[in-house]
Amino acid sequence: MTHSAMQILITAGPTREYLDDVRFLSNASSGKMGYALAQAALEAGHKAVLVSGPTSLAPPTGCEFHAVETTGEMYDKCMARFPKCDGVIGAAAVCDYRPRQRTSGKIAKTGKPLQLELVETPDILAELGRRKQAARQWVVGFALESSNPRDNALRKLDAKGCDAILLNHPSTIGTDASHVELIDAGGQTVAIWTDSKIGIARAIITWIDASLARS
Repeated sequence: MTHSAMQILITAGPTREYLDDVRFLSNASSGKMGYALAQAALEAGHKAVLVSGPTSLAPPTGCEFHAVETTGEMYDKCMARFPKCDGVIGAAAVCDYRPRQRTSGKIAKTGKPLQLELVETPDILAELGRRKQAARQWVVGFALESSNPRDNALRKLDAKGCDAILLNHPSTIGTDASHVELIDAGGQTVAIWTDSKIGIARAIITWIDASLARS
């Protein structure tokens, strides 16, 4: 069975939240999974819109690429592009918190403890889940979980309005291979893959074509 080409929004990499002009909060995400998904989508004949935080990777040839830095920038770009896309795969490891205030210049040492107040950043995946038009759009998320992984993934699946969620472990950050469990909207495990990230990406796109594509 063949499907018409889709336009797929993919988020990738980490985001950064600045304390001052030189220091930031971030994480060790390499972006490899998101970039592999963009490559796999292109190989399958789809259009890929890749919104990426800072990485050392070159975007796949042929994708529509948007470089962002903060969670807010990624949020804005995703909300702008999603209405014209058929679905989204949220593979980015976004910062959940940012400093309440960003200091101009560089914070100087004082010899005393520094108190940092953090506030939540916008929830990109949850907002995309709220905005999706169910008749023609789908949302697939990633759940990077270390404790009670399946329970947390199921909560995320429901809370963020996802059509499927991919459960993986923090140990896969920065690696070339991964172990991923695919859970569908009904909470059922439909696949478990241990493979290179490009191999898993191709399997994910194949499953989306068979299970979520609207035409």
